[in-house]
Amino acid sequence: MNSLSSILAWVVVLGLVQMVLAAMAAVGQRGLPWAASARDENNGPLSGVGGRLQRAQANFLETFPLFAALLLAVMVRNPGDGHALLGAQLYFWSRVAYVPVYAAGIPWLRTLIWLVSVIGIVLLLVAVF
Repeated sequence: MNSLSSILAWVVVLGLVQMVLAAMAAVGQRGLPWAASARDENNGPLSGVGGRLQRAQANFLETFPLFAALLLAVMVRNPGDGHALLGAQLYFWSRVAYVPVYAAGIPWLRTLIWLVSVIGIVLLLVAVF
């Protein structure tokens, strides 16, 4: 991956994969009738791996808007910036690693990987300025 637009596309693919994994975990724990329902009743959080996959997806959704906004700003303003490419690659690869590490329940490594993704976002911010 050597272009900002292809990294953005792959990050979206990663988001879709996380969405499917979290949905499959929810259906596995709560059943297909729950998935097809209006989900009006509060069933509480998922447990185990399912809960961790759901929380990993939520964390992705917290960081993705920042990543995408900054990446688009860089693509308009300064598309050849080396910091931007490095930042985007750091964000993508750390988010790829984050999912299985979080699902496996490895807390300190998960936190370190998350920090690398934030460093990627900061590099994008530097490239905008």
